[in-house]
Amino acid sequence: MSSDDFAIRVQGLSKYYQIYDAPKDRLKQMLVPRLQQMIGKQPKQYFREFKALNDVSFEIKKGETVGIIGRNGSGKSTLLQIICGTLFPTSGSVQTNGQIAALLELGSGFNPEFTGRENVYMNAAVLGLSKEEVDTRFDDIVTFADIGGFIEQPVKTYSSGMMVRLAFSVIAHVDADILVVDEALAVGEAFFTQKCMRFLRGFMKEGTVLFVSHDTGAVANLCNKAILLNHGQVTEIGTPKQVIEHYLTTIYEADQKVDGILTDEANMSDNQVEEYRDMRETFINSSTLRNDIEVFKFKPDQEAFGTGDVQIVSVRLLDQEGVPLSWVVGGEDVILDIRCLANKAIFQPIIGFEFKDRL
Repeated sequence: MSSDDFAIRVQGLSKYYQIYDAPKDRLKQMLVPRLQQMIGKQPKQYFREFKALNDVSFEIKKGETVGIIGRNGSGKSTLLQIICGTLFPTSGSVQTNGQIAALLELGSGFNPEFTGRENVYMNAAVLGLSKEEVDTRFDDIVTFADIGGFIEQPVKTYSSGMMVRLAFSVIAHVDADILVVDEALAVGEAFFTQKCMRFLRGFMKEGTVLFVSHDTGAVANLCNKAILLNHGQVTEIGTPKQVIEHYLTTIYEADQKVDGILTDEANMSDNQVEEYRDMRETFINSSTLRNDIEVFKFKPDQEAFGTGDVQIVSVRLLDQEGVPLSWVVGGEDVILDIRCLANKAIFQPIIGFEFKDRL
């Protein structure tokens, strides 16, 4: 990759925090090690080291849209703050190639005592716009935010949704090359979120986007690459589908809880031969309204994950009379039948399934 091809380059990035069990330990850490060094003793440490990020490295090319996913506490927000320059790393380096506009945690960059108008000018100035440039774009910023007369009120009176509206509106009207968006959009209402997504899709045609979200659907739809963080380290970099599947696998495995063994052996074997009915037979084959969908049979030997304490042994679509279907016609009511075998007593079992549309 040439020197001009990258938008963000992260090399060996680490961020460590000192965790103290009691306030007095902070004072001890300031004084005692120095005294011990003076008398030639080995300095004692009164804190525990927490590694928010540990040797993180990756590169993002210009024009890429990259999603960062991971569980709470995995280091996503810390990474974004270091990339945007609001936090300094313990070690490692970050290089950016272009102007960055960021929407990080809620309310960051806003003075709660200032009005919305004053915060627009202040925030835009931080992002590199002159007063004259803000003057020409101010009406568009207010229209995009759609907060009405509140633009003249102190930001401390705003709801969380209004705060996000104004913050996103500012970064949407800055001539940025790189857009960094944290989970802040999650507090926006549906219509404004759609407006933001339309803007993002337009920006993605030429700009670079770094997108952090727990919404794996949004990551899959928006991003062409994804990064999985776990305990401050990069676990995987790849296509959104590949990384999301790995992410969900780790979540499910970590959250499984078992307690005790069943005394009665469950018999949920589904090996008996069943007769399948073709639902299309009840419709005229020549109909222009047909939307035939083949129902693939469940394969118990497919790749699975987890501890094996619970197994899915059968998945079927049934008609209203409970007869298994091999084909269905769009618009009809069907029953999703999932049968599981629990090898241990499971605390709060959850059976999940996923709908996929044309996107």
